[in-house]
Amino acid sequence: MSRARSPIGLRPFLPQDGAALAAIFVASVEEIAGEDYGAEQIAVWTARADDAQAFAARLAGQLTLVATLEGEPVGFVSLAGPERIDMLYVHPLASRQGAGTALVDALEKLAQARGARHLVVDSSDTAEPFFARRGYSAQQRNTIEIDGVWLGNTTMRKALPANDSAPPPRRMQ
Repeated sequence: MSRARSPIGLRPFLPQDGAALAAIFVASVEEIAGEDYGAEQIAVWTARADDAQAFAARLAGQLTLVATLEGEPVGFVSLAGPERIDMLYVHPLASRQGAGTALVDALEKLAQARGARHLVVDSSDTAEPFFARRGYSAQQRNTIEIDGVWLGNTTMRKALPANDSAPPPRRMQ
């Protein structure tokens, strides 16, 4: 008899999550995005997690949610400012189990409750179909440079339902 799949849990980022989320970031980029980006691109992209303290500080400075399976982190999403999804990464072993969907669903609801009228994300080529299925539309193609290496992504936008009881969006300084 097959075992029932454990439900995805969600919780806020905790200071002790830094190393685990950096490892999820690296595994996700190397194993999932590797089909859409070259080895040199993957290397400079994953190097952003080399300084675990700086990586954790970046997540701590944003609204960051962590997805868990059986109590262990398997993914995360972060909101920079009131309307920009900064990072969404799920460990390859937890891919296609609902963690990404649960994370973005929760983040959209939180952003809406805080008064956001839309969300914007600079999506990797790998994540673009995921965001498109969720109602995000491509706005522009971007090319970014990291340590002399160029990577492409697409700015995508999704309007959120009006929340008449929410305060106006707060602007980050």
